[in-house]
Amino acid sequence: MAENSFDIVSKVDMQELNNAITQAEREIETRFDFKNSKSSIALEKEDIVVVSDDEYKLKSVVDILQSKMIKRGVPIKNMEFGKLEPASAGTVRQKIKLKQGIEQDISKKINILIRDSKLKVKSQIQGDSIRVTGKSLDDLQAVMAMLRGADLQIELQFTNYR
Repeated sequence: MAENSFDIVSKVDMQELNNAITQAEREIETRFDFKNSKSSIALEKEDIVVVSDDEYKLKSVVDILQSKMIKRGVPIKNMEFGKLEPASAGTVRQKIKLKQGIEQDISKKINILIRDSKLKVKSQIQGDSIRVTGKSLDDLQAVMAMLRGADLQIELQFTNYR
């Protein structure tokens, strides 16, 4: 019987993220509570930079952005918030780093979860993804279900399922 496998990855779809940012900016432009405010969202490589008049408004901008990201299926668990910094003209700025790929310590945690599940599958770390192989499709499905329920700090996607 052939081996079946799938890869566990954690990626942010940059095109969908761009769409979410555009939608959030459009909402900010039309909202009354943001009239005459210096609020903006910019994508700089792997970071989102949010600028607004004060901490309260910045929080609102981030909330709007996150709601647009959720609607577009962009994982918000992969956002790592930097600290608030004062910016030019009395505004505040916050950098949000996007985590791409699975970090080593989280990979190890996932491997241990899979090993402890007593399912007949093998898992191996391959750079920033994990390949899980097994004879039974049911076992692979069980691994996916278990990982969806696990409390990990990142959003996981399952690819190359065969």
